[in-house]
Amino acid sequence: EQVRKRFGSVQAVDGISLEIPERSLCGFLGPNGAGKSTTIRMIMSIISPDSGSVNVMGANALAMKDRIGYLPEERGLYRTMKVGEFLVYMGKLKGLTGAAAHTSASWWLERLELRGISKKKCHELSKGMQQKVQFIASVIHDPELLILDEPFSGLDPVNTQLLTTVIQDLNRAGKTIVFSTHQMYTAEALCGRVVLINHGTKLLDATLSE
Repeated sequence: EQVRKRFGSVQAVDGISLEIPERSLCGFLGPNGAGKSTTIRMIMSIISPDSGSVNVMGANALAMKDRIGYLPEERGLYRTMKVGEFLVYMGKLKGLTGAAAHTSASWWLERLELRGISKKKCHELSKGMQQKVQFIASVIHDPELLILDEPFSGLDPVNTQLLTTVIQDLNRAGKTIVFSTHQMYTAEALCGRVVLINHGTKLLDATLSE
């Protein structure tokens, strides 16, 4: 509600109000520098708004962290950890037992066509593979709400289609999904709802048909 954030002389977010319906697949659309990532970081309680309020599932994102999956714009893997160990570690941080995290990691590696890489170190993977591993880290704990910041960045067309299908399947399974993009065709292909922002203000918030 009426969230604002300024960095020095730049008003990054200027009075945005936003309500994401449960079980929706919502595209957060705008050009680079529009304020998308800043808004997402405030939703996630990574940074605090200068004014306004943020309510995530009745509380804040820190309190709800085990029910939220988040893929940040800045990719970050523990480079020298093996992929399987990294994913199990991330699952345990999100409340899973070691056994449950291992089972989930194995299932997701198969689903994203990454079979056979669990014993490779993260830095040995291609950029696209690293991207998919980080996506798995955001969904390994079966979150109810998934927030993805530019999830298709760095993926080739084949893997973009694969991830698109996965996101649609998660939404059909009842997950609420918000993803940011600056590509209109991506939003049109995926979303039931689109929020369009520019220069930190909301220009459009409507269903795709509207």
